Amino acid sequence: MTRRNPAYYHHDYEIASIFNPARAKDVTIDFALEQVLLQLRSSGYRPRTLNDYETIVTKFAQTMRVHTIREITRDTIYAWLSGMDVSNQTKLTRLKCLKAWLTHCERNGFVRVAFWRNIHVKVDETVKIAATEGEVRLLLSMLDLTKFSPLRDATAIYLMFKTGVRVGTLWQIRESDIDFDEKVLRLGGGILKNHESIYLPFDDQLVTLFRQLMKHNRAIRKYHGTDNDLLFITYRGNAVFTPPSNHLITKRMSAYCREYKIKSITPHGLRRGFAMSLLEKGANINVISRALGHSDLGVTSTYLQLDKRDVATALRGFL
Repeated sequence: MTRRNPAYYHHDYEIASIFNPARAKDVTIDFALEQVLLQLRSSGYRPRTLNDYETIVTKFAQTMRVHTIREITRDTIYAWLSGMDVSNQTKLTRLKCLKAWLTHCERNGFVRVAFWRNIHVKVDETVKIAATEGEVRLLLSMLDLTKFSPLRDATAIYLMFKTGVRVGTLWQIRESDIDFDEKVLRLGGGILKNHESIYLPFDDQLVTLFRQLMKHNRAIRKYHGTDNDLLFITYRGNAVFTPPSNHLITKRMSAYCREYKIKSITPHGLRRGFAMSLLEKGANINVISRALGHSDLGVTSTYLQLDKRDVATALRGFL
């Protein structure tokens, strides 16, 4: 449910007092969005994040028929949220993006007071199901790995479960990132959410899957005349992801979940399964957090379904 803070709703409240009249008077949303996107792009933000900013801010402006920064108020934001026929989790995701953009507008001097900080959407926290080794192996046993698409999907699923790699990173992995001699996946910071490079070891089954998949990839590229080094491609040799959110592997996972009644085979379920597997094998939370690419141990504790006391206990051994 969307919550309002009544303390901010006074009839004599001067909206103009929020804005910097020297800079915000004629600033359009289009101009402010363009400036923020330029700044974020130069700061190395991911294309997916930039796409989210542009899509959500543009949709907000179109839906609420606002054209300038000055027209954005708490009322317009609450009305925008109320008009969405989506889950509260989706509302929260969109609100976070809009608020992040407004914060950048504040830093640029377009807004003087961050009135949006007290706008919230309440979402009940639920921990998504973690995939298990048995569920992953069961699914792989039901796929025909002699065919390209099932082989590609099986490789992606098993890779995510065994390394914790994000689905947003998956499509950018290149065959040249695989070190077969050391059995290590060397991922550069440019394709990772936290922009920090990492080495992820893999087992013999992934060695076999990688080699089989790369053999299919070579034949597909040769047939269609495509030239790339991507590990995961379509049957035409192109990337499995097209912006802003068309991810073929994610769609295939959803189809497998429905067909084989295995609810945990999702991008989040596989990452959580990877984290839980490490924990059960004795890895400490710092190692798990690093492997997942988290900058906050609190996020890692959510993946591990640990409460604050469990985290404190785990960390105490390193004091």
